[in-house]
Amino acid sequence: MTPNMMPNMTSNSIMTPPRQVTIIPATREVHSAAIEDTAVKKRVAAYARVSTDKDDQQTSYDTQVTYYTRYIQEREDWVFVKIYADEGLSGLRMTKREAFKTMIADALAGKIDLIITKSVSRFARNTVDSLTTIRKLKEHGVECYFEKENIWTMDSKGELLLTIMSSIAQEESRSTSENVRWGKRKAMADGRYSVAYSKLLGYKKGPKGGLVIDEEQAVLVRRIFSLYLQGHIPSQIAKILTAEKILTVVGKQKWTSHTVLSILRNEKYKGDVLLQKFYYPDFLTKKQVRNHGEVQQYYVKDSHEAIVSPEVFDHVQRLLTMKKSGKRQNRPNLLSTKIICGDCGGTYGSKVWHSTDKYRRVIWQCNDKFQGVKCSTPHLTEEQVKELFIKAVNLLLDKRRGIIATYERIITVELDTAELEKKQRIASERLIRIEEENAELITQNATLVLDEEIYKAQHDEILARYEETSKELQELNAKINDMVARRETIRRFWHEFEKLEPVTEFDNILWISLLDEMIVYSKERIVFVFRDGSEVEVTT
Repeated sequence: MTPNMMPNMTSNSIMTPPRQVTIIPATREVHSAAIEDTAVKKRVAAYARVSTDKDDQQTSYDTQVTYYTRYIQEREDWVFVKIYADEGLSGLRMTKREAFKTMIADALAGKIDLIITKSVSRFARNTVDSLTTIRKLKEHGVECYFEKENIWTMDSKGELLLTIMSSIAQEESRSTSENVRWGKRKAMADGRYSVAYSKLLGYKKGPKGGLVIDEEQAVLVRRIFSLYLQGHIPSQIAKILTAEKILTVVGKQKWTSHTVLSILRNEKYKGDVLLQKFYYPDFLTKKQVRNHGEVQQYYVKDSHEAIVSPEVFDHVQRLLTMKKSGKRQNRPNLLSTKIICGDCGGTYGSKVWHSTDKYRRVIWQCNDKFQGVKCSTPHLTEEQVKELFIKAVNLLLDKRRGIIATYERIITVELDTAELEKKQRIASERLIRIEEENAELITQNATLVLDEEIYKAQHDEILARYEETSKELQELNAKINDMVARRETIRRFWHEFEKLEPVTEFDNILWISLLDEMIVYSKERIVFVFRDGSEVEVTT
């Protein structure tokens, strides 16, 4: 072959023999429940969690721990590391799951190769938390196995399945949260509620549940209210209690103004309960926020025995909310609204005599005495007012037995509302019949086209009967409500009065809760009218 006949070959066109590739079959599965024949054993841990601390859930928790301990130890290719377990915690957020956080930290530190748990929902019910944690573990070569769903996270399908199952678990958690919320709202609407007894000063759990007064602690509650009524602000009360080394309800040595305010504002001390003061806007974060009207609240009146009377509590609330231009106004003196002039019916007010010399003193006299009204009622010093009140209370205590018998008769006979309630039912039924009669007349007029004058006359007659019956029903309702209120006032008054011992010094709580008014006619005739209607006459 001549050179001209040689093929035109360059270095790039030289044929190379095919590469020889040998396939080496897999001998070990990364994710499998089968026992592995290898000298390297996996370090395996398990995670268990129950979301409540009730007895049946405690059984579930113990069962999980026992089961996974035995399950791991039975595998020859696994080395048992530890059972990590959280009790009584939700799976929505990882922040409070200490055992879970410890397990993840140990896994990332290279102490664990495989984590086993019952299901995706036990691991986390928050999709974002679940996937973020799984991916972080995978980056460090740590696998997770979810037994119920049979998901191995190193499997190519693992993350897809995990995403789906985590989303389902999160939705189930949302649904469960809604059901729990509905159940709680239903209980609140029925007046049922739960209380953190260990954090409520003055009360304890009764034998049948519910709030029962803890008399030893109740003394401190009454003292706090009394100190505030004496003019001490919350921060001063806190300093007094701290200086006296009195512990708070949770055992702290230092009192704060916030702690004192929370007691002064807590309606439970007047025997009522306001439900749903706080709520959870997001079931994932479980962050509790104060309810400013975003969700419905429930107020249960006379839920339990009061530590301070409603009159005292309400008076304290008025003082707490008394502000002017963002600053608290000067408090009215406790005596100012209850001392009445027997001549003109006006109120007594405080006056300062000899304000600039050593004879300075505060006296009480009729506010209208020098306003064109010539009242003959005398002035009284503050000490005299307090001494007269103590005298009147003790006189009433001496008559206690006879008065109680009298008021039991008043409550059962004179304030019995049975007859009025019967009339109320009859009037209500009559009103319904009149409404039905009016509706029938309107229907007849629409179908038969009644004579206009006849229709108007019949309609006016029905309307007159309706208005008359409505007025009667309103009057009956007012009478019943008034009698019920008087009955409850008397019962509450004597419930407190029965426990009262002879009074030796003035108590501003007694002044507010027991006394309606003090009427001054003369120095020889001063009448104390108590809240139950009792009158006691004293002299200076």
